[in-house]
Amino acid sequence: MGKIRLEFEELTIHRPKKRWKLYFVIVAQHPDDPEKMVVTSMPEPFIRVKPAMQNVISFEPEGVGTDGLLVLKREMPADRRLNVHVYLRHTRQSTRNLGSFLQNMESELGGDAFGIVTDILGTTSPWLVIAKKAIPMIGSALNKIKDRDMGFVSMFEEFGPEFENQIELDRSNKFSTGNATIVWSWSVDEEPHPG
Repeated sequence: MGKIRLEFEELTIHRPKKRWKLYFVIVAQHPDDPEKMVVTSMPEPFIRVKPAMQNVISFEPEGVGTDGLLVLKREMPADRRLNVHVYLRHTRQSTRNLGSFLQNMESELGGDAFGIVTDILGTTSPWLVIAKKAIPMIGSALNKIKDRDMGFVSMFEEFGPEFENQIELDRSNKFSTGNATIVWSWSVDEEPHPG
């Protein structure tokens, strides 16, 4: 059925401040269990934004055939739909650690967390496996981390007929706070037909 990829292309901050330490929290469907989701944070430790960048971060290098920041890669779901939530955070800390972030999330979610896994969703990043019913608790768990909430975006995608003629489609949206806009792409790598 082919593989799908989610990549971040560009992030624009709509605030006058020119120095940021940003990271994303990604919540995605588990590739094998419909009752579970997976959570991670990226990049490690964060994106340092300086005044010369004019509050625009491009994840895609210039040139032909380049890719953005790979978020996930997996088999196409049977129903051709994939649910992904993305939170943007600004840390005031000078250091951040993905391992301790995932452990904090695990302890906050308690019995709805099922441990940390690697080699899932086509990345080397560790992901925390959680119950699907725990999604509403992610926001309150993030609020206990003393970082600034820059908002939320849904990157839910239904891979319809528009993907038959184009293998990659760009999408964009403002985060829920209005403080930033992100451009992302979904792509489908259809497997070659035998014969």
